[in-house]
Amino acid sequence: MQDLTITLLQSDLFWEDRPANLQALEEKILQLRQPTELILLPEMFTTGFSMRPDLWAEEMDGEGVRWMKRVAAARKVILAGSMMIREGGAYYNRLVWMLPDGQMGYYDKRHCFGLAGESVHYQPGRRRFIASVNGWRVNLCICYDLRFPIWSRQTMTPGAEQPEYDLLVYVANWPEVRIHAWRSLLVARAIENQCYVAGVNRVGIDGQGIVHEGHSMVVDPMGEILAEEVGGEAMVTYRLDKSLLEDIRKKLPFWRDADPFTIY
Repeated sequence: MQDLTITLLQSDLFWEDRPANLQALEEKILQLRQPTELILLPEMFTTGFSMRPDLWAEEMDGEGVRWMKRVAAARKVILAGSMMIREGGAYYNRLVWMLPDGQMGYYDKRHCFGLAGESVHYQPGRRRFIASVNGWRVNLCICYDLRFPIWSRQTMTPGAEQPEYDLLVYVANWPEVRIHAWRSLLVARAIENQCYVAGVNRVGIDGQGIVHEGHSMVVDPMGEILAEEVGGEAMVTYRLDKSLLEDIRKKLPFWRDADPFTIY
């Protein structure tokens, strides 16, 4: 396992305007001068957190996915972010993990945000997706999943030499009014899972008048906040230290004492 450099793209989003969002995000990505291996985009980065998938959802060969494939190849990075996807007559808030060679995986948001009606319009996911890059195992989650610790909990296999994953990612449209929960729970997820946590959030006012102030963060396995951006658009690039992760897990092997259970 090598060190891993990640970039959190904290951006304002144009409400239900896919072409404008893709153009703006591509311009930001092409302006990035620091070397990076993984770029994280906010939740529903093509539209904002809209409850109108009947108008804006796309298939897996749609404009947003094709854009991810093209930009990932051009920049030679992994891109990850969620968008509205239509599949089998249902709609999903789907996080796509796009490799530079065009291969991809995906995760469907497990916990749909009932307060905003997401559970009415979208189907919940049924499985976790743990990706890999440079020897790092990356557990991918979306926004409201953050409030449900069991879903992201490291599952312990008897006799395992290491935990299940190394980096926990949340892509979000988390409102400023509840930002204390966002900051606190990102830190908690890092401590309880002895892993790095990266949370990327949007900024700006969405089409429902909801204010977002970012607070995109990188947190280390001890719960220390390594980077945080508040208020405006920003690109947060941070190199995750493999030796720090390994040392913490070796010196403080709390993960070995976790309760066994199975997540389907």
